[in-house]
Amino acid sequence: MATTKKVSLDVWGHSNEQAIVTRGEVKSRNLEIALIDIGGAPYELDGYTARIYVIPPYGDPIFLDASISQGKVIAEIPCLNTAGKCQAQIVLTNEAGEELRVTGLTIHVQPSSLETAEDVSSTISVVAILSDAEAATEAASSEEAKSDAAASTDGKTYNVGICQLVQHVALDAATQGFKDALTDALGDAVTFDEQNAQGDSNTCSTIINSFVSEGADLILANATASLQAAAAGTSDIPILGTAVTEYGVALGIDDFDGTVGGNISGTSDLAPLDEQADMLHELFPDAKNVGLLYCSAEPNSQYQVDTVKDALEKLGYTCEDYAFSDSNDLSSVVTTAANDSDVIYAPTDNTVASNTEIINNICLPAKVPVIAGEEGICQACGVATLSISYYDLGYKTGEMAVSILQDGKDISKMPIEYAPKFTKEYNKDICDELGIKIPDGYEAIETDKTAE
Repeated sequence: MATTKKVSLDVWGHSNEQAIVTRGEVKSRNLEIALIDIGGAPYELDGYTARIYVIPPYGDPIFLDASISQGKVIAEIPCLNTAGKCQAQIVLTNEAGEELRVTGLTIHVQPSSLETAEDVSSTISVVAILSDAEAATEAASSEEAKSDAAASTDGKTYNVGICQLVQHVALDAATQGFKDALTDALGDAVTFDEQNAQGDSNTCSTIINSFVSEGADLILANATASLQAAAAGTSDIPILGTAVTEYGVALGIDDFDGTVGGNISGTSDLAPLDEQADMLHELFPDAKNVGLLYCSAEPNSQYQVDTVKDALEKLGYTCEDYAFSDSNDLSSVVTTAANDSDVIYAPTDNTVASNTEIINNICLPAKVPVIAGEEGICQACGVATLSISYYDLGYKTGEMAVSILQDGKDISKMPIEYAPKFTKEYNKDICDELGIKIPDGYEAIETDKTAE
């Protein structure tokens, strides 16, 4: 039986929705797409026919037949054989032959368990395209805004290098938010050189060196290893970090006061760690042993674990570190942690985020719940999280970039910015399977099962 992914796309504005499938999987995935107007109301689809264009990382576009039922666009996702991110465009045609094109949906094709990181392609950006009579007016306005933005740069153009440590949902969203903020402000005056290190810190250094040699105007370092490589690679080009938990730890700054100085600033994805500990206590007050699962190669993971550990021990828990050096020893470490722990805590750790299937396949059968540091991890293997919007975090970072490039703001005086909002979320599927009752005040994270 096919599972259904339900999304809503803004016809006139920006949307950022994902449907996740696995490379080469044989089961069908249905898309149910609700189109909304600028006010959030359902877009009138009477008299339209629908088709979806999917542009994979490599090769020719795929054309999907779609139907319209009860005001929604319905389509089946076929087997896709290239891992990476596919841009999807919904094309609506009315009886007069006029077209309305709506984008903002990405089909994220995950590698299978047999694939290596080298099989995963870089992110493909999604840009809204509108073209029916009414949409043409909107498109013209959008293009005019871009022209105005470009004009405001006094003819200047900017090349921004993006180094992302690894491909997973949280980091992908931060990169997209960053790009959208810059494009909204600078239009065609900004270009991006976006590269993914596939989880290798040495590759981060290679990418940064290429940005330096090419004379990038600004560098986005997405995740701690990228920031460390950028800091080592240049003291002249402005560097903005994002999805970096604690800059003092990442850069070895004693008594960090919130401003890095020099050519570095950015945004932090640090959620209140004491509140994460409180959340664990709220859900599992009778637990005794908490396992702290993290990658020892990520210094910000160590920082989070140490801070949460201190808070949990004050609440009466016995805590044990379960550190792994890389994905090769993750399975054995998780198995030990699951055997010896009542609850497992996993921080915003990139290696954890890239290997959630392994964790879930061990912890779920063992009936050991996982408290996660961010939504993406929780969606795949956790029961609850206190999380942020990584897209919003990236967008804030992009706004900082605009102030540097366009307004000439001194990056050395820019303090690190933090997410404005934190949300208690839970994974209904896993909670139901483990028999965990979630109190009021938590929001359910959509998964494949909840979307059915």
